Formats: sequence, structure tokens, C-alpha cells
Amino acid sequence: MIAVGIGCRRGSPAERIAAAIGEALARAGLPSSRVDALAAPDFKAREAGIAAAAANLGLPLRLVERSRLDAVQALCATSSAAAERATGLGAVAEAAALAACGRNPVLVQARIARDGVTCAVARGDGA
Repeated sequence: MIAVGIGCRRGSPAERIAAAIGEALARAGLPSSRVDALAAPDFKAREAGIAAAAANLGLPLRLVERSRLDAVQALCATSSAAAERATGLGAVAEAAALAACGRNPVLVQARIARDGVTCAVARGDGA
């Protein structure tokens, strides 16, 4: 199971999100065809850009509950003071990717940030 986690500023367009996904996958050496899901925190459920990016890429969108994001913070490689202030979480994209992977999650690509979007890639054993 490979998941791409997303965090973003409110109103980020799908094109910016897709560009960040492409960059993260390229850095991880993974083709988009290997990705099983796009993951985002459930508090981003109303972000049209995230939903549109998932649809445009043909990926299911997994919305991750805060308790699951909290549970994987220790596995995250990076922490953002800005994310902490805005969400109470030091890591959003990494946590979403890790939490969406199921058992034994491992970060494949640490968070990248570009144009108000953060993106990370993780793999795990699935549900």
C-alpha cells in the first residue's frame, strides 16, 4: 500500500496539489501508477483542490481522523511550526500518508513544501 499525504493552505488549487504530488513521487523514484490512495486530514474534507486532484489522478481520497494523525506523529521525519500553530499537529502530510497505509507504515519521501502545499509518501501493509 502506497499513500501520498497532502496538507495545504485553504483554497489551494488542484494543479498545485498535483504538481507537489508529482515532485514527491519523482523524488521517491515512484511512478504515479504505484500509488494506491491520496490521503488528507479529515479537517481538509471541504478543500475542493484536494478532491479534484484525487479525481484527476484517478485515486481514492482517504480522509484521516485526527486521532490517527496524532498516533503517527512520532514516525514523522519533519515538523512545521506553522502547521503546529494552524492545526495543532507538527506534521500533516507525513502523518496523513503514514496513517493511510495501515499496518507497519514507513515514510518513503519526507514532506516537501511548494506553493502552499505539502506532500509526503509512505508505504505500509494496508488495512
